[in-house]
Amino acid sequence: MALWTGRWFTGFFTALIIIVTFLPVLLERRFRIHIPPELQLLAIGFVFASLFLGEVRDYYTRFWWWDIALHTSSGVLLGILGFLLVHIMNETERIEVHMKPGFVAFFAFLFALGVGALWEIFEFTMDTLFGMNMQKPMLGDPSGLTDTMWDLIVDALGALAISLLGWHYLRNPQQASFLERWIGTFVERNPRFFRK
Repeated sequence: MALWTGRWFTGFFTALIIIVTFLPVLLERRFRIHIPPELQLLAIGFVFASLFLGEVRDYYTRFWWWDIALHTSSGVLLGILGFLLVHIMNETERIEVHMKPGFVAFFAFLFALGVGALWEIFEFTMDTLFGMNMQKPMLGDPSGLTDTMWDLIVDALGALAISLLGWHYLRNPQQASFLERWIGTFVERNPRFFRK
């Protein structure tokens, strides 16, 4: 309907939401990786909240805390992704790497923070080259620097929380929090990555 009525921005983001929503299913089929339903729902909820509610429904300007909440949750999601990536490398027999739990957690933290920094570079590039308003400058700071720094800070806090939970999981696999249960489900459903 958005494309039919000429609302190109809304149509583009709606199409992007639909495509991203199907990514977990496509990854599962293409690479035979089972992604726990809880993680799929979190990712889909994040995409919906950031693209549809944030950009299309303008929640970024309607609610001052919307960008902060989404960057915190992106730090959490990217921390989980980084943790699972290095955990797979650490456990698979095809790669001769044996990292300590502290390094696995540190990598997950840096992975999430690195992707968050790349996103901020993307926002800056889009604003500079195409005149978009992705950095959402705050009052008293038209440059967007304050927004960028707060985005990176809350990315780091979300990533730190997941890194600490992942480190705790590797040190005490018998005690399960929600993250440990998700990681355990991922390991159980994808045994080919974790054969020693």
